[in-house]
Amino acid sequence: MGSIYKEYFNAAKVREHYNFTKGGAEASAGPARWLPSLLIVTLCCFIVLQNLLVLVSVCRNQKFHSAMYLFIGNLAFSDLLAGLAFMANILLSGSTTFNLTPVQWFVREGTAFATLAASVFSLLAIAIERHVAITKVKVYGGDKSCRMVLLIGACWLIAAAIGSLPIMGWNCLSDLRDCSSVLPLYSKRYLLFVITIFSLILLAIVGLYGRIYCIVRSSHADIATAQTLALLKTVTIVLGAFIVCWLPAFVILLMDASCAVRECWILYKANYFFAFATLNSAANPIIYTLRSKDMRREFLRVLSCGAQRRRRSSSSLERGSPKHDCPTAPITRDCTTSV
Repeated sequence: MGSIYKEYFNAAKVREHYNFTKGGAEASAGPARWLPSLLIVTLCCFIVLQNLLVLVSVCRNQKFHSAMYLFIGNLAFSDLLAGLAFMANILLSGSTTFNLTPVQWFVREGTAFATLAASVFSLLAIAIERHVAITKVKVYGGDKSCRMVLLIGACWLIAAAIGSLPIMGWNCLSDLRDCSSVLPLYSKRYLLFVITIFSLILLAIVGLYGRIYCIVRSSHADIATAQTLALLKTVTIVLGAFIVCWLPAFVILLMDASCAVRECWILYKANYFFAFATLNSAANPIIYTLRSKDMRREFLRVLSCGAQRRRRSSSSLERGSPKHDCPTAPITRDCTTSV
């Protein structure tokens, strides 16, 4: 076991594994590679800014400090980190890959896996919260803050554990035949494990929302209000976005686990499938927050406040006029959320 960890700092190992699984194809450069990379980095910047806007909105407005919005804030934070991790992954790919040691490579890929897993677990946490809300189960008592912290903490601990398994030893440094073609230092068995975990999460989300649908659509239900019916539409969009974004990546990983080395050439285009999966991090804030009128108003307040501060800053430089801060917790009378 000690000899395996010694290889973690041997940069030649990375090239050896890429030559075995890809024939050194990662080193190719030029417009055919950097143009898609530029587009993906631009998408990641959009994801970061979009989720940062959600976080600022949730933090500023006291009305959004309820359980549902705090879970949405956690989802936005995980998606923000996923955008940053995937951006770093793209910038450190290509010929730069061969300058990395195995431990650096594991950190590069592990952070992307961990943050994307945290985003998926956050979706599950939101599904649980929605089920609790629609069934009116009072699990949030006086210690509801403690319960929410435990649930959110569990999301991050499990996601971090999944992402760190390869660096802790579940890799193929000592067995080239077990190596993935998409991620040449990862074991195929590890990828199958990740697919299984994500599939179980998807089934759990479908099961929870299916139960919500049955409760709301029940002829004896007294909660089939306009708000709960709007929730069904939101749920349909969420499940559709999750499946559409992640299914191609799942299929690629399944093919990777079953295909022999250099047999399935579609695996060498896997970056595009993972980039498509990252779109889920951009879709989540839109689906979970822009369907809320209150959240839309807060977005506009945050954006207009930033524009006003820039104008005041420029005018104070010219005329020395005093600056006035925007309110940090605007009060609105109605609460018309549909999430």
